[in-house]
Amino acid sequence: MKGLFRLILLLVTSLLLISTRSSAAQCRVTYVFDGDTLVCRLSDIYIKVRMVGIDAPETSNNKTATGQRFGQQAKKYLSKKVLNRAVVIKGYGLDTYNRILGELFIDDKNVNLEMIQMGLAEVYKGELPEGFNLHPFIAAEKEAKEKMKGIWSLGDRYVSPSKWRKETH
Repeated sequence: MKGLFRLILLLVTSLLLISTRSSAAQCRVTYVFDGDTLVCRLSDIYIKVRMVGIDAPETSNNKTATGQRFGQQAKKYLSKKVLNRAVVIKGYGLDTYNRILGELFIDDKNVNLEMIQMGLAEVYKGELPEGFNLHPFIAAEKEAKEKMKGIWSLGDRYVSPSKWRKETH
């Protein structure tokens, strides 16, 4: 009976977060993978979330390799901001890796947008879900570039995460 309840809860949660129109749910962040991917707990269900609209510098999955410059700073900043805290996730469906595409909010502040404002992520250049408004993200990136914040302080040495992934894999 308990297994059936969990299955029903999982289905309801999944439908709430992956509907074609955006929706929101509150959960507690339990793990941060890097500057744009985390795990959130909703009751007994763990949900992997990819922060929509941003692309943060990559971290290394192995102790002998180095990640991308500013990758660890992005992960630490996001961890300090959201780890073990309740967040509201505005869901936009699933990505190709079956992660929830979501905007994170704490106290009505958009954490995705804040990562760009701090220069710890760039605007995501791939396909975005229907209904997602990228305009505030573009404006925030322009301002972060002008102020040479975070990744933008590297100037011509900056390599976008998408290009870095292609070059290293």
